[in-house]
Amino acid sequence: MARFANRTVIVTGSGKQRGLGQAILTAFAREGANCVVSDLVIDAEAESVAEELRRIGAEVATIACDVADRHQCAALIAAAKDRFGSVDILVNNAGIGFKMKPLLEVDPEPDWDEVIAINLSGAFYCTQAAARAMVAQGKGGRIINIASQAAKSGFTHLVAYVTSKHGMVGLTRASAIELGRHAITVNAVCPNHVTTGLGARQNAYFSKLQGYASVEDYLANMSARNPMGRPGLPSDTAAACLWLASDEAIYVTGEAVNVSGGEEMH
Repeated sequence: MARFANRTVIVTGSGKQRGLGQAILTAFAREGANCVVSDLVIDAEAESVAEELRRIGAEVATIACDVADRHQCAALIAAAKDRFGSVDILVNNAGIGFKMKPLLEVDPEPDWDEVIAINLSGAFYCTQAAARAMVAQGKGGRIINIASQAAKSGFTHLVAYVTSKHGMVGLTRASAIELGRHAITVNAVCPNHVTTGLGARQNAYFSKLQGYASVEDYLANMSARNPMGRPGLPSDTAAACLWLASDEAIYVTGEAVNVSGGEEMH
């Protein structure tokens, strides 16, 4: 299958091994897409992600981008278009969720400002830049925001993260309304907990906070509470992104799709 042959996908925050971004790009690479690996820096780890995609057979570009900087976001989109000729799919995946503190201890600088700048403002900057390119191309496009279960429900010690992800759903809906006439769909994917590198830091913090004897006990309880009996996997989120970017989802826009094994149902 090559559903995405001759289409270019940019995934921000995709330069980490075993991360959501890598899983998403791998899924698109297997279906023929040109892939843009982007992260804060293009280091050896990011290059290894790119090399694995090339082994699948994908054409790959690596482009550094600090999504908190609107000028770098615009440059990311322009560089991808110069390299591959078009920008067809943007996945706003870059985010941080490891600043975990009680509400009353959150420091506006940098705790609050940094999370909002990366998770929410970064998604806006990239969405705006990609949408401008897609409108100019005149053939539509797909924008997918990686939100979270925290976009639907509140969680303790994550006030900035929860706020940023709720805001991402608002960005998704408002963008979808304005971009629909250009055949650009905008949707969000809301996974439950996934043990990536970032997720592992959350595991360590919350297992201790909640008094578990070990991280393994914490994860076992998490699995027991889930209707499907396990936390999420990066491949679960990647599969949802593939569908939202496909022709089959052409009439789906403005949605915040739960990918949580039934843990989140609204």
